[in-house]
Amino acid sequence: MSEAGNRLRKQLESPVFDPQSYVKQLSQQSDGDRDLQEHRQKIQTLADETAQNLKKNVYKNYRQFIETAKEISYLESEMYQLSHILTEQKSIMESITQSLLSADKDETSKEMQAAFPKETEELKQRTLTSLLEKVEGAKNIMDTPGRHLVYNGDLVEYDVDNMSPIQKVHAFLMNDCLLIATWLPNRRGAVKYNYNALYDLESFAVVNVKDNPPMKDMFKILMFPDSRIFQAENSKVKKEWLEILDETKKNKASKDKKKEEEVPTSPARADPSTNPFDVDDDDEPADSEDSVDLGLEWIQELPEDLDVCIAQRDFEGAVDLLDKLSEYLREQPVTPRVKELRAKVEERVRQLTEVLVFELSPDRSLRGGPKATRRAVSQLIRLGQSTKACELFLKNRAVAVQTAIRQLRIEGATLLYIHKLCNIFFTSLLETAKEFEMDFAGNTGCYSAFVVWSKSAMTMFVDAFSKQVFDSKESLSTAAECVKVAKEHCQQLTEIGLDLTFTLQSLLVKDIRAALQSYKDIIIEATKHRNSEEMWRRMNLMTPEALAKLKDEMRSCGVSFQQYTGDDCWVNLSYTVVAFTKQMMSFLEEGLKLYFPELHMVLLESLREIILVAVQHVDYSLRCEQDAEKKSFIMQNASFLHDTVLPVVERRFEESAGKPAKQLQDLRKSTRPVRINPDSTTSLV
Repeated sequence: MSEAGNRLRKQLESPVFDPQSYVKQLSQQSDGDRDLQEHRQKIQTLADETAQNLKKNVYKNYRQFIETAKEISYLESEMYQLSHILTEQKSIMESITQSLLSADKDETSKEMQAAFPKETEELKQRTLTSLLEKVEGAKNIMDTPGRHLVYNGDLVEYDVDNMSPIQKVHAFLMNDCLLIATWLPNRRGAVKYNYNALYDLESFAVVNVKDNPPMKDMFKILMFPDSRIFQAENSKVKKEWLEILDETKKNKASKDKKKEEEVPTSPARADPSTNPFDVDDDDEPADSEDSVDLGLEWIQELPEDLDVCIAQRDFEGAVDLLDKLSEYLREQPVTPRVKELRAKVEERVRQLTEVLVFELSPDRSLRGGPKATRRAVSQLIRLGQSTKACELFLKNRAVAVQTAIRQLRIEGATLLYIHKLCNIFFTSLLETAKEFEMDFAGNTGCYSAFVVWSKSAMTMFVDAFSKQVFDSKESLSTAAECVKVAKEHCQQLTEIGLDLTFTLQSLLVKDIRAALQSYKDIIIEATKHRNSEEMWRRMNLMTPEALAKLKDEMRSCGVSFQQYTGDDCWVNLSYTVVAFTKQMMSFLEEGLKLYFPELHMVLLESLREIILVAVQHVDYSLRCEQDAEKKSFIMQNASFLHDTVLPVVERRFEESAGKPAKQLQDLRKSTRPVRINPDSTTSLV
């Protein structure tokens, strides 16, 4: 760039550049239109140079853009995994905090009990009776003997779905149940509240709700499948509710356990040896029921612990508890109490299964690949739901593969698109197979389902493949390259023992057959068009370079061509025959790339029909031509086709297919050049 151009560039790049003052100054200094035109040309040249430099920089940094995009994609995946790990660690920390709070609460309770004597049972019941007189519809609550008040207070109930306040309530916690009463808008005497609900302490679980301003000081009561959220007046009151609820539930469980452990005194029985009418009672259910100890603390708290694990998405912990219970009851007799416990647990198992099924549903996020489903799949298998886990896993992966194919942008270059399509599909299939083998290693019966799924996934891939390659009428060479790429990617699956090559070929055979027949028709039409303009003259390539290029083309096709050329640029063959040879050999090579056993006869018949068009044209020309010199030239072309081209086609086909080309052999035998009279009249028989 000149010095004036550099000065102009610096002036325009200056941070204090003002366009209006610059134009005003320029118009004052210019003598006429010519100066303005020259200055405009300078600015335009500078703009073109800037655009060219910008384009060069883009091309120069294009690879960096691609690598940056890949790094961003990898970073997104890692951030998703990190979020998942942090969520799990958060749940672990919350469980540890709850354990520490429970330990502190127990110590505080013991200190309070040592410092202050307990209220008498009669005083507690009197207090509860006086409070319940203020609740409309709660007269029958005191019918249960031994029931007394533990704690009470005002709360605000919130909607579980949209977290909006619903109503103000008053909660009465008793030693065996929890009463919820709503405030009456119009009070009638001493009555302040209206009966709303009564929950047994064993029927619900209490879960702390993390503060999320303005939603704070809340806790949730889970009564599956329902739940209710309440807000305390402040954090101190909330803490008291959580601690007292937990302590009361444990006290009730402890009392129930002691009652079960107490053995009732039975009346004295006569000696069975002296009573001939006494019946042996060794197998009565009462004896077997006494032998099953269901008063253990972890068994009493098992339904509640399962509810908490499901609410906190601690699936592994829930299944561990179920396994522990199953192991404990395995060798125990079946009693009514055991059946009742199993009924409670089976309801939790159903809820846990529903949550795990939702985790594997295609509606969930598909990010993270097959590994993201491992947690839910493994727990379903542990629950004995391996068939359902297999079905849901494969459905999830099918939607993931379909989504990945749908999001793939269709490029202008077909081969580039096919490379991306094969890379996405077969990589996903390989990852799915490895994850399936890892998750279902002990369930060999599920492998048949995976094979069926693989075939259906291959059908989905072939639909996208054919739509881009065959429906768009690409050339046979492009189609052959695309099929070759698909076959190479399919071979990668053999490293895990999965061979889908036959499935791929059987799905592509219809489209490939149609492509071969379509290209065969094109070659036949082109050959007939050239034959109609045939003058039977020697071919002149004009330059030695063109002749050398033609020799290289024929040599690459395997055709011996040297004896038909001389020192000059002439070729002792017709242009029509040379063009036919090149086109037919190209069709043969592309067809062999697409070859598999189901297409054997299709490719043979196509070659036979193409060759027959050229042979019939030569035979017709021999019969109709009267000039002896031209007839000799035609005979030379016929010999080239019969003695040089046809053997090469036959040999090349047999080498690639591994089978004899009988139709081509019969065609070559039936078209040998012969002399039919002493006057040198020739023909093809």
